[in-house]
Amino acid sequence: MRNISDIIEQHLKAILNASKSGIVEIQRSEIAELFQCVPSQINYVLNTRFTVAKGYYVESKRGGGGYIRIRKLDLHGKHIHQTILDEVGETVTQKQAEDIIGRLYEAGLLSAREATILISIMDRDVLNLQIPFRDELRSRILNAMIVALLRH
Repeated sequence: MRNISDIIEQHLKAILNASKSGIVEIQRSEIAELFQCVPSQINYVLNTRFTVAKGYYVESKRGGGGYIRIRKLDLHGKHIHQTILDEVGETVTQKQAEDIIGRLYEAGLLSAREATILISIMDRDVLNLQIPFRDELRSRILNAMIVALLRH
């Protein structure tokens, strides 16, 4: 059985996929009411399932008339490589790296074989160093890979 986070994620993705603009605005309280959950559950889903690494950009305005805007990023856009590089930053966890590689694969920028190889390189057992050195090295490798991929 799927949990509530999975159900909310699927609902938001369905709304987003139905949008011709690739952008959707929602009210946190309305979605929480629809799924009979607390608004913080919606925040959790947005913060963990709709990240730049997964191909989404989320912005919100709080207060009366506030909204949450979810935008599906186009990996073929002219500034997306910088957005991804900004997300990577100076350190990156194994999960973040896997999400970014998965998104590049879904966008057709990596083959299944390339994605598998890159994910194996990002593994904590391969980068057998203490944190934060491991996350710094993973970030450098991932940055170099993104620059090389998007240069072609």
